[in-house]
Amino acid sequence: MKWIFTIILCLTVGMYATASDVEIDKENCTITKDGKTYKLYGKVKIVDSFEDIKVKIVDSFEDVDIKIVDAFEDSCGKVKIVEHFEDVKVKIVDSFEDVKIKIVDSFEGVKK
Repeated sequence: MKWIFTIILCLTVGMYATASDVEIDKENCTITKDGKTYKLYGKVKIVDSFEDIKVKIVDSFEDVDIKIVDAFEDSCGKVKIVEHFEDVKVKIVDSFEDVKIKIVDSFEGVKK
């Protein structure tokens, strides 16, 4: 169950965009989509619809490495899965993603 939440957070925090309206700022650890900017860390809610960002979970060639945490989700790549009071809503997809993420245990953050 925790693995599923981690994947959802990673999708929300993705940095690589395949669409032209998505831009990743590696220095500030943010992603901008449709004129709105979202942090690639913080509290993430996984949803089936009305998402802010579409995320694809991969094993390699990721845009950002995500670490699922229970607290202190205040630095790049650290995500806490929540049901309420989220910073961003993420939908996990198999294709047409905004960002590709990889779930890790250490060395989280944006790929340079």
